[in-house]
Amino acid sequence: MAILVFDMGGSAVKYGVWAQDSLVSKGKFTTPSTWQEMKAQLQQVRASVNEEIEGVGISAPGAVNAQERRIDGISAIPYIHGFDIYSELEGVFGVPVTIENDANCAGMAEFYQGAGKEYQQAAFVVIGTGVGGTLFQNGELVRGAHLYGGEFGLMIFDQGKTFSQLGTAVQMAWRYCDRIGVDRTTITGEEVFQRAEDGDAIAIEEVNKFYRYLAQGLFSIQFAFDPEVIIIGGGVSAKNGLLEEVNQRLKKMLADQALNDFVPLIKLCDYRNDANLVGAAANFQA
Repeated sequence: MAILVFDMGGSAVKYGVWAQDSLVSKGKFTTPSTWQEMKAQLQQVRASVNEEIEGVGISAPGAVNAQERRIDGISAIPYIHGFDIYSELEGVFGVPVTIENDANCAGMAEFYQGAGKEYQQAAFVVIGTGVGGTLFQNGELVRGAHLYGGEFGLMIFDQGKTFSQLGTAVQMAWRYCDRIGVDRTTITGEEVFQRAEDGDAIAIEEVNKFYRYLAQGLFSIQFAFDPEVIIIGGGVSAKNGLLEEVNQRLKKMLADQALNDFVPLIKLCDYRNDANLVGAAANFQA
């Protein structure tokens, strides 16, 4: 038996089939603009799958309230919030459905089967357009009293701006574009990193800001929750030299605070772009 899994994102919905501990039959479609269109697309994917499906696991944005069978909070897909989404999806698929927050799914994939599987206390930090995250204590996912456990991106940094607004490569690229007077879609984070390596003074400044804010966020997570390991996920995890730069800055921050008990253990994720789908399957099987 297999599990059909979906990862609902603001621009695209990814999907695949989890069978025999591997992800197969992967694909994606553009995120629809209405709930009716979304259900129709989900039905099309279900019809295209040949395997016998025992259930559906979904990774979704927002504060997923499984007990009340709805998604609270806000997200880039506003129409999935505030109603019994479980019952509607079970009607679409005809099998049991589980839903979990997307950052939690990514964290579950890494904690149970990936870079965090050897630990009991772990923090998973997802760095995309903003910053999401997941916290595990004593082997259990910590959702928090209001389902905001692991929302590291809401930590306030400089001048009232958050970790999400300051500590990602996407935001770095936007700041760079603003400074040179071009549209924010013109230059990617990857290109800013390259320009910095080529000696572009503005790019160098913005790359330094990115690393400073990222290290500041990781430092705060380490000493607020004291996990055994912090795992970095999201597109920036593929950046060559990321770990070395982060570790160098963390060691300086430790020295500045006269902290010499230990050095935080920072690792990169294993599953990269498939983490949300793998975690959706793990949540279904939990």
